[in-house]
Amino acid sequence: MDCPWDKFAREKLTKIFKEKYKIIDIGGGLRVDNSRNNRLSPDNLWLADYLAKVDYKVLDKVADFHPDIIGDVHQLPFADNSVDAIICIAVLEHVENPIQAMSEIHRVLKSGGYAYIYVPFLYYYHPLTGYYQDFYRFTYDGVRHLTRNFQQVEIQNVRGALATVFNLLPFLSKRTAFLNRFDKLLGKQASRQTSGYDIFCVK
Repeated sequence: MDCPWDKFAREKLTKIFKEKYKIIDIGGGLRVDNSRNNRLSPDNLWLADYLAKVDYKVLDKVADFHPDIIGDVHQLPFADNSVDAIICIAVLEHVENPIQAMSEIHRVLKSGGYAYIYVPFLYYYHPLTGYYQDFYRFTYDGVRHLTRNFQQVEIQNVRGALATVFNLLPFLSKRTAFLNRFDKLLGKQASRQTSGYDIFCVK
């Protein structure tokens, strides 16, 4: 069963890869190429056909996983108005100053440029020892504040209330799919008590 957040992600990522050329994936969250990342995501392999048609590059703050560009999201190594699209999935909770990071994303995007972002809200603690810490969580209001400088913003919650509760427990987090049906029946798929938010912004 396709969930609203799965449909949202596929629609917005397709839009980015069809309509934009210079695409920067901060942190490599798409995980479509394990030669420049720490693992591959089978869920995103459908994007592989697009990669040869665009200038897609992974940016990370360290060289550990062989990104194309080493750089800090707090000071992106790009000129103003120079990037067509930014992808930033599950990064902003791990940076010291997410407001500054979002300001940098806005700065480097061209007018009309796209940003696709995921941030967690009700989600378990998940640092990676020696690589990044886990600083923040984001409410709906926090997301609105982070994206306030963009011309257009669409926000889609990820998981309903019941699935979110189960997802908070790491040993159950891979078994929440069946709860999506109950969330839908109970009208809880659009709850603000959610695991996180997918966000699509237009500068």
